[in-house]
Amino acid sequence: MKTTLAFAVFAWTASAAFAHGDAHVATKPAFNALKVQERAFVREGDAKRVSRTVKLDMTDAFRFTPADVTVKRGETVRFVVANRGKVLHEMVLGTTEELRAHAELMKKFPDMEHADANMAHVKPGARGEIVWQFTPGGEYRFACLIPGHYEAGMVGKVIVK
Repeated sequence: MKTTLAFAVFAWTASAAFAHGDAHVATKPAFNALKVQERAFVREGDAKRVSRTVKLDMTDAFRFTPADVTVKRGETVRFVVANRGKVLHEMVLGTTEELRAHAELMKKFPDMEHADANMAHVKPGARGEIVWQFTPGGEYRFACLIPGHYEAGMVGKVIVK
């Protein structure tokens, strides 16, 4: 009985953890300076301090438009991403290494749920947002990590000057 109960609890929690599919809409918590997500490349931005909005389109041709974005060092940017396609797309900010590793993980768990501040999952015809502060200079990437999309070239570049 204990084994059956343990398995049932595990199955239920595992299904919740990996359930996002096409109907998933990630809800991001409000900005909290004490819980800011920092990455090696940049950090979550405060929406009250946005200095610029960058609009990007995602399509079923597996492209972002524009594919290259230049920002100033220290700038807080609001990315508004519109899914012009008929399938789920996402925008994930990261280093090339982080994106590759996450893309491999997505191949193993394609229905994995996301709610990180550096990601926006966007259903067809909808829009999503990411607010991010670019602190160090350099080149960083954004990509759609839905299985097959990254491999098809759905990648862009952020140049921080």
